Amino acid sequence: MDIDLPLALLGGLTPAQFMRRHWHKKPLLVRQAIPSFRPPVLRSQLFELASRDEVESRLVRQVDGAWSLRHGPFARRALPALSRREWTLLVQGVDLHDDAVHALMQQFRFVPEARLDDLMISYATDGGGVGPHFDSYDVFLLQAHGRRRWRIGRQKDLSLRDGIPLKILAQFEPEEEFVLEPGDMLYLPPRYAHDGIAEGECMTYSVGFRSPARAELGRELLARLADEPEDADGPPVVYRDPQQAAVAQPGAIPAGLLTFAREALQRALEEPQALERALGEYLTEPKPQVWFEPGDGGMIEAIALDRRTRMMYDDKHIFINGESYRAAGRDAALMRQLADTRRLEPRDLARASDDALSLLSAWCDAGWAHSRAWRNGELA
Repeated sequence: MDIDLPLALLGGLTPAQFMRRHWHKKPLLVRQAIPSFRPPVLRSQLFELASRDEVESRLVRQVDGAWSLRHGPFARRALPALSRREWTLLVQGVDLHDDAVHALMQQFRFVPEARLDDLMISYATDGGGVGPHFDSYDVFLLQAHGRRRWRIGRQKDLSLRDGIPLKILAQFEPEEEFVLEPGDMLYLPPRYAHDGIAEGECMTYSVGFRSPARAELGRELLARLADEPEDADGPPVVYRDPQQAAVAQPGAIPAGLLTFAREALQRALEEPQALERALGEYLTEPKPQVWFEPGDGGMIEAIALDRRTRMMYDDKHIFINGESYRAAGRDAALMRQLADTRRLEPRDLARASDDALSLLSAWCDAGWAHSRAWRNGELA
């Protein structure tokens, strides 16, 4: 992607300008970010997705001022009638299940892949919404069908209402108001309060981003560091205390054991590339509800990553779906190109070594990527 090319998606800003001026800083309203936009997922298809066990979905209703929240899957008969007001169906991770939605998300890859999370579709009947709230992550709100009225504000008081199943702000103070129509888009930075109300039947696509909490990230990395193999040339290093004296207070933790524990953590962090491997594997780990259908083998003419595959890299590794590979030289450049563009043409594969082709073939067999014929510049 040319980050210095103005985009209609960003209201004529270049990705570089958007990230410098708006990302994590201030909202941006773009009229006709995608002109003449037609939603790739129709209402009936969204309802079908919400009926599946592997798809995360939620139903939010407001009846006589009282909020309710239910988690899917939902059979069609379990959803309220379309004529009933003030209900919302939220379907998470639609990009994992639909190629066109996945392709739509690729337009936002001026943000690092490590930060891009998923696309949620919100379907609402007239008056539907989820209440005034804030997110801890950046979000692009693309109006796909119908109209939705948004009120937004820089909220200082982030206290929430008690006794309801949703995180709704207790004292919402809107500063601006917009009505979005199909193709319009609103970007909001983290912790920017917003409330969207459907004006008639509508669908909104929300492109969200990963913002792992420091504690969560620390737990994940420590767990992965603990799985790093010890020196294979010797037996496992275990705690020993041949000089331990008899104690009158057995409940006290020995100082030597505390030192041993601290050294164990330090050693794990000092292991060359261990932290880098742990982070890359964590960032590319598929979500729990994701699985892949095995491929059928065959010659690799051209290759494209499966829409569910997460692939990233650093200066020494390639990471894909929670696994890491050391990479250098020409093959490393090829794999980084695949991670950036999510596809390789025949002329790209002509430069691949036998080892790289073997690895790509294994990924195709696992369903992580797909090999297809290349016709007229496109994967057939």
